[in-house]
Amino acid sequence: MALTAPKLALLLGALALAATSAAPAQAQLGNLFNSGKRGADKADACGEGKKGDKGRGVLGGLLGGAVDELARSANLPSFIPVPEFSDQLTESIACRLDPEEQKQAAEATLNATRADDGAAGPEVGASASWTSATRDNVSGTSTVTRRDASSGNADCITVTDVVIIEGEEARAEKRMCKAPGSARYSIVA
Repeated sequence: MALTAPKLALLLGALALAATSAAPAQAQLGNLFNSGKRGADKADACGEGKKGDKGRGVLGGLLGGAVDELARSANLPSFIPVPEFSDQLTESIACRLDPEEQKQAAEATLNATRADDGAAGPEVGASASWTSATRDNVSGTSTVTRRDASSGNADCITVTDVVIIEGEEARAEKRMCKAPGSARYSIVA
């Protein structure tokens, strides 16, 4: 379904109203200027956002409902993170993927972070890719991009996820650690 003039006007009005709210500019535009933050830090619970005051919550609910309706009418997908994969995927990536794709992305992370026999951990550059089994033009890659300095007894790495949906790239970094005796790396805050 096409985005009609009334729906476009509603969306533009909602965005204008959001821009004039009492929230500071940093809160309104934080995601635009903080793109270097780790994916786990940027995760927004698929648009749920953080709790704020009641007025902002009401306004956010109204605007969110309008945006959700526009997204549904334009046939844009919106997914909920599968809890089973929350230790492997950031919400910012999971929200873009259907449950089967989330499983594939989590498996790619597990494969990229597996160490070869006898190795202390995965090497920087270790990578695993996947292609969606449920949607055309959806794929992703998990790559170990940094080995972090030791933090106590935990072995920590940074993994970068890149997901491409219909030619649009989404990227998120996640810090993952493996405690002594643990079988795998998991996302840490």
